[in-house]
Amino acid sequence: MIKEATASAFVLRRTERGEVEIALVWHPRMEEWMAAGGHVEAEEHPAEAALREIREETGLVTQLIPAPAVALPAGFPHTAVAAPWWIVEMNAGPDNHTAVPHVHVDNVFLAWAADSTPVQEADHRVRWFTRSRLGEADAVAEDSRLQAKEVLELIASGHVVLPQ
Repeated sequence: MIKEATASAFVLRRTERGEVEIALVWHPRMEEWMAAGGHVEAEEHPAEAALREIREETGLVTQLIPAPAVALPAGFPHTAVAAPWWIVEMNAGPDNHTAVPHVHVDNVFLAWAADSTPVQEADHRVRWFTRSRLGEADAVAEDSRLQAKEVLELIASGHVVLPQ
């Protein structure tokens, strides 16, 4: 089975009322709301791909929220790269990268939108969801709904600290 690296991200913002919202994009081929994302290109690592996909699909400039990780040893001579919150395998049908069924190895990130004003035209429709709206919304991909609800629960419980 062919396996391809992909990267996706749940983009977060805080409303003027202090409520946390999570952005999902409308995927025209799948006809569902899901996290922004796509294939990792040859010249980038998954964290770079996540930021690129966010900008292309939402028009937003964001920063990645670090996942829990063990620090590198003092004096380690190489640059650390942002780690994903989850890495999951999912079956994928033929797409514009691979003409046969294959597997996406998805690196899932969280990203913060300090300013939720797009800097460029978005490739997809973007919708912001609160925890309550996420549970009742139609056409949300179930895997995205489960992950987004978990992210919002981690924030509500204080296990994820958002930038200011």
